[in-house]
Amino acid sequence: MLDQLCPMHLVLDRTGHITHVGPTLAKLRPDTVLLERRFLEVFELRRPRAIVGMTELVAQAGTKLHLRFRDPPTTDLKGILVLPGDAEGGAVVNLSFGISVVDAVRDYALTSADFAATDLTIEMLYLVEAKSAAMEASRKLNLRLQGAKIAAEEQAFTDTLTGLKNRRAMDHVLARAVEARARFALMHLDLDFFKAVNDTMGHAAGDHVLQQVARVMVEETRSDDTVARVGGDEFMLLLTGKLTRQVLERISARLIERLEEPIPFGAQTCNISASIGVVLSTAYDDIPDVARLQEDADIALYASKHKGRACFTFYDPALRAAAFEAGALGSQDTAHR
Repeated sequence: MLDQLCPMHLVLDRTGHITHVGPTLAKLRPDTVLLERRFLEVFELRRPRAIVGMTELVAQAGTKLHLRFRDPPTTDLKGILVLPGDAEGGAVVNLSFGISVVDAVRDYALTSADFAATDLTIEMLYLVEAKSAAMEASRKLNLRLQGAKIAAEEQAFTDTLTGLKNRRAMDHVLARAVEARARFALMHLDLDFFKAVNDTMGHAAGDHVLQQVARVMVEETRSDDTVARVGGDEFMLLLTGKLTRQVLERISARLIERLEEPIPFGAQTCNISASIGVVLSTAYDDIPDVARLQEDADIALYASKHKGRACFTFYDPALRAAAFEAGALGSQDTAHR
């Protein structure tokens, strides 16, 4: 009867030796003979402590016992000792896994047949399994949502034609550089004669030119620089680090040189060039906001256009005054073309 109702029980005689072992408890130690061994030799009583013999153990009848096997695996167990009226000094100890049941089921390959029919352990294990499955499904869903979010954000910051960053991305990166008071250079590059390519050879040729221009600019910059297409044929480059005017002059000249190389398109050839305006963050006592930096780079670009195109110009406050006098400030977008 006890084997069915309490499959993890032990019967002890008056000396504390094991005289009967429940079927599930026996399954936990299939290679160990438990019968005739002293209870306190098999189990370590962790609470209450200072129990060294059967007399002290019997005195704890009705008290929750915290114990574990002395030999590995040292599974933690809970138990209670009762004194049957006809035990002649013996006792019955019923054990359970408590909160360690999940580990025990895994370690000992237990099934529902190893627990009493009315034991709620199996229902609890089903709930744990269901919760684990739900959490795993939730984790996978969160990963998919996170991936979709990253992809959407990436798409929102990417120019679909060239694969470069777009104006929104450049505004974001530039704002972070200003906030961090980093050292950087901002280049505003506008293509010369691009409108002629579109008008004479069609938009397909124009798209091809823009893609080749994007490739050149990526090749001429470092991985931690930012290259963005901010308009039809306008680009901005944010170059980070300690860049001198001499280095920026070489970069600008190299960009112009490469962009002047003829671009094949089918049986035809596209010819463009580039004008560049350059702003150095170190040129200011206090780095201005994003709008002012972009405006100053635009002013420098306008000066390059005014000088005859296919050249670069560094921003200087005098250029702003000249742009005002010429009535060009705020209308550079039309002047570029």
